[in-house]
Amino acid sequence: MQIDETGLPGLKVLTPARFGDARGFFSESWNRQRLAALGIDLDFVQDNHSVSAQTGTLRGLHFQAPPHAQDKLVRCGQGALFDVAVDIRKGSPSYGKWFGIELSAENGKQLLVPKGFLHGFLTRTSNTEVIYKCTDYYAPECDGAVAWDSCGIDWAFDGTPVLSDKDKSAPALADFDSPFAWEG
Repeated sequence: MQIDETGLPGLKVLTPARFGDARGFFSESWNRQRLAALGIDLDFVQDNHSVSAQTGTLRGLHFQAPPHAQDKLVRCGQGALFDVAVDIRKGSPSYGKWFGIELSAENGKQLLVPKGFLHGFLTRTSNTEVIYKCTDYYAPECDGAVAWDSCGIDWAFDGTPVLSDKDKSAPALADFDSPFAWEG
């Protein structure tokens, strides 16, 4: 497993090794024991799987507040997406800064998004599948969002994204009072 830092504390890109032949490939996307030995020791309790039918579907920017905040390990099972995380930990040296990366079925990369980050993605192909692990269960009373176009993110997309009603009505980052604090 290759682990790369992103420049935002705690946010990492994981690239599992792939072993391929004429049939396709095999990859170990998560191994708790191996990753704990590399300093990533998380207890995932829930897996989520979404499919976006249309290119240009934007989901985010979402978070789950304490006491049910979640670390997430995000990967693409089919298609391609631009995956983004924004630091919203009050007092963080990178508060409000974002990182984006293309995740695809082809490149096999994963984004490890720690608690205290907004998360969202924009699909680059139709029928894009996103699969992610979470360290806490979904808690609707802790669910929140920030407007996708309020953080200065270059989505590299011309056009109007497909949004949910929740994402259309999310507050701007400038109007958002984050429930997260930097513990650096």
